[in-house]
Amino acid sequence: MTGTLAAPTWWDLTTPAGRFTLCPVKIDRDLPLIHRWMNDPAVARYWDLDGPIERTSAHLAEQRALPHSEPYLARLSGRPIGYWELYRAAADRLAAYYPAHADDLGIHLLIGEPELRGVGLGATLLTALCDALQRESSCRIVAEPDERNVASVRAFVSAGFRVSATIELPEKRATLVLRDSPA
Repeated sequence: MTGTLAAPTWWDLTTPAGRFTLCPVKIDRDLPLIHRWMNDPAVARYWDLDGPIERTSAHLAEQRALPHSEPYLARLSGRPIGYWELYRAAADRLAAYYPAHADDLGIHLLIGEPELRGVGLGATLLTALCDALQRESSCRIVAEPDERNVASVRAFVSAGFRVSATIELPEKRATLVLRDSPA
């Protein structure tokens, strides 16, 4: 189970904020929107993927090619709102930076629409997705937001994650957060 991402290819979840869906990125359809989000200064500060559309395209193609990762377009009540990645952390380079469990699942996310940031939406959507993931399997869920991104760390904690450590990754100093598997 460590080598591939064993997760549905589509998520459709009911949340207090509305219907939350995640569908696999289709580069030809989603690239312009994700590129716009990556070039928003509030996103670029933490994702460091701003610049020409080719840079965003290369990142998406890389994520799609990895056998342990899946990039998703997030929608709320049908409206595209963000970009998420789910990945098997034990098969990812992240595993070298913490004591990974074989079934750990990792999450990266961004809320692309500025008016939806800072209103608690991240925590609401994370809670819904993580609850669904942990109903499917008793996996532990891990994330490593940039430690400067206090709002992101707060959203993870509000969604049931605990701060585990500070880790030095090549591209950032990160706060490692874990959502333990249900007992």
